[in-house]
Amino acid sequence: MNWKIVGILIVLIAIAAGTIISQLGIKPSVKSESLEINLPQGFGIEVFADNLGGSPVSYPGTNPGPRMMLFLDNVLFVTIPSQGRVVALPFKEGDNKTNETITFIDGLNNPHGIDHYDGWFYIAEENRVIRVKPIENSPVADRNTLAVLVNNLPTGGHFTRTIKVHNNSLYISIGSSCNVCYEQDERRAAITRCNLDGTNCSVFASGLRNAVGFVFHPLTGKMYATENGRDHLGEDIPPDEINLVEEGKDYGWPICYGKNIHDTDFDKRVYIRNPCEDKTPSFIDLQAHSAPLGLAFYYGNSFPAEYRGSLFVAFHGSWNRKVPTGYKIVVINMNDFTVKDFATGWLSGNNVLGRPVDIIVANDGSLFVSDDNAGKIYRIYYTGK
Repeated sequence: MNWKIVGILIVLIAIAAGTIISQLGIKPSVKSESLEINLPQGFGIEVFADNLGGSPVSYPGTNPGPRMMLFLDNVLFVTIPSQGRVVALPFKEGDNKTNETITFIDGLNNPHGIDHYDGWFYIAEENRVIRVKPIENSPVADRNTLAVLVNNLPTGGHFTRTIKVHNNSLYISIGSSCNVCYEQDERRAAITRCNLDGTNCSVFASGLRNAVGFVFHPLTGKMYATENGRDHLGEDIPPDEINLVEEGKDYGWPICYGKNIHDTDFDKRVYIRNPCEDKTPSFIDLQAHSAPLGLAFYYGNSFPAEYRGSLFVAFHGSWNRKVPTGYKIVVINMNDFTVKDFATGWLSGNNVLGRPVDIIVANDGSLFVSDDNAGKIYRIYYTGK
């Protein structure tokens, strides 16, 4: 074997891979213990949990680390899809980091969404939804109580499944099977509502290409969801979105986006009237390719009054934009709908230091933020200094 030729081939392959990565806007991540996250005056950030998966490279799709979170009884529960498990991270006020990582349940198929109601933990896997109770006085699931509620969810494509329990109903968000297409399964690119036992499921809202994150407003009960727009229309269109999701509404995908803009690149049919007239427009438009995921309304007591009622949104970050965007947390004023940067620094030059995923508010008013690229959970707090 000619090892010189082999060596040359390896170098050429590496150069080609680097060129492809560069053209797609994918940047190498750099794991670092030091945090250089920019926050407003008086705020601080610390690593609450580490070594929860993660990746040496930022790449399209879901990275291997922590995703969606649930805070219950001073324990932070976190899903890690690539590891097929949910972990429990005990939290004591005043502690900078959790002191242990406990496996709540494992052996699951891409577990993503998680919620809790009436003693049950509801967990969405790629192909099903289950619920399970914990062992008494323990952050570990009692597998003897495990019940499969929905066992036939469509798989492939966007494989994250997010769930919430609200008003005695179970809501399931399922993304599209493609970048842009007409779906054969009405549950795709939609949010479905079921009874708590998994029966009587029906589409609640449609035309939502990939609503990875959704929450119910703590005061009004209205549903708000992030939306990841389609690719390959350019650097700045279509916008990513925040949607006010209401029962029976169609939010336009695959033929409409943003403020009811017709996607003529995909839908080339000729219409007598605008086909987007009867669709529901976006509530707030965001920078294209930012990949907004988790979101949380702030009604805690530790941040300054100006943040009360605001909506925090995690931008996972672009993978297909020549000039990368996202990789940050923004805050939206719900009075005038202005969008401002809140936490930046996960994108430093050409280096991706992390990719924020989910945001939740802890009992002490701080924010937990998951990062599936760096494999960390951050805690953002206010000191006033």
